[in-house]
Amino acid sequence: MTTFLILHGFQNHRPAGHWQHWLAGELRGRGHEVRYPQLPEPDAPVLGDWLDALEEHGERPADGSGLVVLAHSLGVLLWLRAVGAGRAPAADRVLLVAPPSPPVTASIPEIAGFADGLPPGPLGGAPARLVYGDGDPYCPEGADVHYGTPLGLDTDRVPGGGHLNPDHGYGAWGSVLEWCENPATRVRGND
Repeated sequence: MTTFLILHGFQNHRPAGHWQHWLAGELRGRGHEVRYPQLPEPDAPVLGDWLDALEEHGERPADGSGLVVLAHSLGVLLWLRAVGAGRAPAADRVLLVAPPSPPVTASIPEIAGFADGLPPGPLGGAPARLVYGDGDPYCPEGADVHYGTPLGLDTDRVPGGGHLNPDHGYGAWGSVLEWCENPATRVRGND
């Protein structure tokens, strides 16, 4: 079985209505190990503390099975900062969902420290896919502009998806579960 590490975003206390919470339950029900940690101080995150938590929870499984990372919102910037600092766990693949733009991140005092230090070019290491929604108030230019093209990421755009959170209709999200089991699956919106 595969181990899945799920990284939440800013002000996320892992609510039951969020697709990440739903996904954790679905994956556990299918026999996978799921790590869905509450990252420290989600309302006033400190980058160093989040990086430490990522290292703690991102260790490869002792049995040699795979490690897959799914990050949403500020969790994406955590992953990208870890990659840039050489602190990212050795994952087999990564799904980066709805990252906030650098200008929006820099404009929010509690998370401004996450805005700088992102990798300058294509990501090496694990295959990564970016998923973003049209009309995301936290990335109005579109995540492909800031992350997809500059980082050379495979990209799925979800029409009308917004921030791809419960406020935009993303509690249960079947195509993300499909991607977890088959990385060739293109991530789509909820029908």
